[in-house]
Amino acid sequence: MVTTKPQPVIFALNSNRPLSEKIAQVSGMPMGKATINHFSDGEIKISIDESVRGKDVFIIQSLSNPVNMNFMELMIMIDAVRRTSAHTINVVIPYYGYSRSDRKARSREPITAKLLASILQDSGINRVITLDLHAAQIQGFFDIPVDHLQPSRLISNYLHEQYLDENAVVVAPDHNGVGRARIIADLLDLPIAIVDNREPDSSNHIPDSVIGSVAGKNAIVIDDLIVTGRKMKVSAAALKTAGAEDVIAVATHPVFANRKPVDLNDPNISQVIVTDSIVISDPDQLPKLTVISVGELLGNALKLIQEHKSTHRLFRGGTTDGI
Repeated sequence: MVTTKPQPVIFALNSNRPLSEKIAQVSGMPMGKATINHFSDGEIKISIDESVRGKDVFIIQSLSNPVNMNFMELMIMIDAVRRTSAHTINVVIPYYGYSRSDRKARSREPITAKLLASILQDSGINRVITLDLHAAQIQGFFDIPVDHLQPSRLISNYLHEQYLDENAVVVAPDHNGVGRARIIADLLDLPIAIVDNREPDSSNHIPDSVIGSVAGKNAIVIDDLIVTGRKMKVSAAALKTAGAEDVIAVATHPVFANRKPVDLNDPNISQVIVTDSIVISDPDQLPKLTVISVGELLGNALKLIQEHKSTHRLFRGGTTDGI
């Protein structure tokens, strides 16, 4: 007697339903039915409206604003799925909140990124799929498989297709971002420069020098996330002072604190390019904004995982040909 393996299913929580639908379409997995209610006192109630017994379940939730509510939604959904005898529970976190708290920068501080990892792992999940972590070592906070995907090829392809890599230089906004910028520079075969920002976490410090040649070139500033846009603003000012012709801000995660990245409206910044790892509530507030979808990247990752194939081709911009 041949036993047919149950079809995997995707559950989309409230943080990023549009991206979840794209992932489902690319992966070929159906969207599961669940009801999510929020009570007036802030409590969350979730019920799964179909059987998931014996199925591989993928739960999609970005830990974006409101971070704590979205995290609780995720934890409650994990508990619901575990109690219904799912075969495996795979959590897709396009944006891993609290990722900037990845170490003790000073005494008596928590390492919140590790706390989240511990809670997730103790909940009984089998795998985490995430995108462009603020610090790659966060993968080591888990003792279960973690697929840390990178949007490097996606971003570099867009820059090339739009001719934004002509007469260009890839720029790290501070010394911490050199590795990320170098990957894009290698893919585009471009030189690299660094904004000599000695205090990247300070809101008052303005860097006054740039390492590398940017004079007369289009500067492509690469970062993992944008919160207020101030780092991009001060980077653009330093680059313009150093003679850059144009400044293009590129980041994976549009965190956009208070939904108003006012510093990105700075006239020194000509374009802002981000992905849809986080839903942007009002994209019209920033006319220079372009959003690239990571739905295909994440959807192909889920397909490969489900087929027990290596995801190595998706790392650092690997091709998806043949998937």
